[in-house]
Amino acid sequence: MTAIDPAVQAHLDETREARLESWLEFLRIPSISALPENAGDVRRAATWLAVELGRIGFEHAEVCDTPWHPVVYADWLHAPGAPTVIVYGHYDVQPVDPIELWTTAPFKPFVRDGRVIGRGAADDKGQVHMHLRAAEALFATRGRLPLNLRIVFEGEEESTSASLPGWLEANRARLGADVVVISDTGFFEGNLPALTEALRGILYTQIDVVGTPLDLHSGSFGGAVENPANALARIIADLKDRDGRVLVPGFYDDVLPLDDAARRRLAALPFDEPVYRASIGAGPLQGEVGYSVLERKWMRPTLDVNGLWGGFQGAGEKTIIPGHAHAKVSMRIVANQDPEVLFERFRAHVTEVCPPGVTATVQLLGSGRPVRTPMDHPAAIAAARALEETFGRAPVTIASGGSIPVAEMFEHQLGLPVVLMGFANPDDNAHAPNESMVLANYETGIRTICRLWDLLGETAETTSRGT
Repeated sequence: MTAIDPAVQAHLDETREARLESWLEFLRIPSISALPENAGDVRRAATWLAVELGRIGFEHAEVCDTPWHPVVYADWLHAPGAPTVIVYGHYDVQPVDPIELWTTAPFKPFVRDGRVIGRGAADDKGQVHMHLRAAEALFATRGRLPLNLRIVFEGEEESTSASLPGWLEANRARLGADVVVISDTGFFEGNLPALTEALRGILYTQIDVVGTPLDLHSGSFGGAVENPANALARIIADLKDRDGRVLVPGFYDDVLPLDDAARRRLAALPFDEPVYRASIGAGPLQGEVGYSVLERKWMRPTLDVNGLWGGFQGAGEKTIIPGHAHAKVSMRIVANQDPEVLFERFRAHVTEVCPPGVTATVQLLGSGRPVRTPMDHPAAIAAARALEETFGRAPVTIASGGSIPVAEMFEHQLGLPVVLMGFANPDDNAHAPNESMVLANYETGIRTICRLWDLLGETAETTSRGT
């Protein structure tokens, strides 16, 4: 195993405590992009990043306004002949509900049992912070970087990245690069180092079922009018069958079948289903019949209800027929599926199965296309080597059931290959209470990033296009 630069190692060893405090300071900012009341905190986090980037040694560090939350940009472009890499991350975080299940306040992060616990610790503030500290170590020990870096940190990833396509297009001239590195993924079960080769896309919708303008007394009107909540339940029941198959006509038309080689690769991964089930506190695992757990998680499309509301929800009794009921429904989509086409099919199906007496409408809240990354790209090969040299074992190649819409944007808008090298532990509770990052992943991951930049700088002749 090749050690990283001894001077860089010494710097990281000496600055460990200050680095941890900086991370906790960043996590204390409640940058929840989905909640309007936190808009000021999102901007505060963006400003915090821009100041840090400038302090570390990057140039042109700025908070770039968008129609919603800012993008933070910075660069350092003084390595002639070396490749140019865009580092992408997001500084916004998910809402914290249900708050009562948190061990402590979500934005009062703390260290326990070798982990940092707090909202954003893993997704994605922890990994953004790793990139800051890796660059800082290189600047501090050498006064320069071994390659050219452009930094793009956004504040809307947890809210569908609505402003990013326009920002990328408007800034196309200053985003020339050879490859994009995204650290918003994680390790495999057992906390094994991993590189991600595929991401599912997403289609996020809201169903609104409306009956009467006002709630009605259920004793006076029950049996005479359709109940929107009952109607919504019937609609949802018509979205999937008991074998886990989505019932939307045409939903699977464009899905590519899994080939035998892909199924063998997944089957060869060290996946322990009982351990996995126990780690998330689940009962018997469910899903589309005929596919393994990993195939269902990574390579097959899904449909899930993410939220339901309508009618009386307080303590005690209130006998009403609600005037409206609502559901959030998301679909994870795979290669060849088009979210725009699927949305129209989904909307038509909801309209078709809606009972008479109420009206159902469907809103498109967000979408992102699936992505496959080139594992034979020199940057991906270098990332695998950097992981092996720092974590002590070759990474496994995995896919992700989650979605990173920006990966598809970089690929299709800017024509750039994307390498997904993340460090989050599989039990990080991302999007859930008590989110955490294993400190060993964080610390070793910083060293991996330093090593990756050195490897790419050393192999400039094979990776650079002279940008």
